[in-house]
Amino acid sequence: MPQLFRATSLALAATLLGGASLLHAAEPTETVASSKAPLPLDELRTFAEVMDRIKTAYVEPVSDKTLLENAIKGMLSNLDPHSAYLEPDDFAELQESTSGEFGGLGIEVGMEDGFVKVISPIDDTPASAAGIQPGDLIIKIDDQPTKGLSMMEAVDKMRGKAGSKIKLTLVRDGGKPFDVTLTRAAIKVKSVKSELLDDGYGYLRITQFQVKTGEEVGKALAKLRKENAKKLSGIVLDLRNNPGGVLQAAVEVTDHFLKKGLIVYTKGRIPNSELRFSADPADASEGVPLVVLINGGSASASEIVAGALQDHKRGVLMGTDSFGKGSVQTVLPLTNDRALKLTTALYYTPNGRSIQAQGIVPDIEVTRAKVTKLQADSIYKEADLQGHLGNGNGGKDKPTGSQAASKSKLQDDDYQLSQALNLLKGLNVTRSN
Repeated sequence: MPQLFRATSLALAATLLGGASLLHAAEPTETVASSKAPLPLDELRTFAEVMDRIKTAYVEPVSDKTLLENAIKGMLSNLDPHSAYLEPDDFAELQESTSGEFGGLGIEVGMEDGFVKVISPIDDTPASAAGIQPGDLIIKIDDQPTKGLSMMEAVDKMRGKAGSKIKLTLVRDGGKPFDVTLTRAAIKVKSVKSELLDDGYGYLRITQFQVKTGEEVGKALAKLRKENAKKLSGIVLDLRNNPGGVLQAAVEVTDHFLKKGLIVYTKGRIPNSELRFSADPADASEGVPLVVLINGGSASASEIVAGALQDHKRGVLMGTDSFGKGSVQTVLPLTNDRALKLTTALYYTPNGRSIQAQGIVPDIEVTRAKVTKLQADSIYKEADLQGHLGNGNGGKDKPTGSQAASKSKLQDDDYQLSQALNLLKGLNVTRSN
């Protein structure tokens, strides 16, 4: 019975990140059955009567199977946005998504006012390449309005073979609708990316939490230390537009930055939903200064990591408020290759915070901004003046224009990232004193 953390999603052709091999616990069916109330006979009679009326009076014949499956879908869809009835294809796609390879567009979505809302595009996918942004509303799919469609119906319409095209009509920030044409692709998501931003300063980007993400983060930290040839001076952990994923992966990632203490705990109605996860003494990050970047596309498992690091004061959170999904989904396999994806618990940060519908508030708010370099004014320096004195300490003269053009770096075009790096450098200046 896998526990899943993720915003209601599709990753387009995957309904949500998770799978049958993620985190196993005893099936709660016996516990639920032992405490269930008597069957509501009056309501069941009404249900049977409605079903009979539809079969006899509806304009076209409808099979019992169709009516019953639609009834099941209705039961789940009216509970909360993240519970769902998974038919065989949906269940198989959910399981495949945890491996990091699936077909589609690469969009995590939710529902808002009856429309499909983009939670985040996934890096290096057709959606991110097309410039789709968190918060965009998908109001039409191939010119058909999404208003009134269920999440699963919208997902089905956006699925398709790799190489086929689809047109989405979007609304951004209440503006005018605009069309985006995308080509579906086989999505292969690498969950962890890393590089050195500057000497001594590492960058870790987690795009989503898959089964092996914790292991990959450990390898990435070791790789950064090796490339730097010594202990790092600071790390930026980038969780922006990360829609979540596997609970155990979020715990493992957090554990790489903590030596002790609670990471997350969950509470629900059934005993099996009450879990606690704590850090072990090992610290793969070696305790170096840490800045964690979050935004409105950081959801679920991302918020677990950010919330734990914030509560333990292990790092400084920077960016904008996170998405606010604080619930746990459990996949309950049924017969005939079907399953229920059911919300079974809420999770809490180490200090007992539930972020459900509120999100994580960063320690330092930094909104997105475009970085533009200004040309240096034509000014003279002392070293430009004829007959200037030399440097008594033997330092080399630095006249105007003596600095070589620097190679473009990742932080040059990312204001939030550049601010995170500057904060790390500032922290190191004060620590060294």
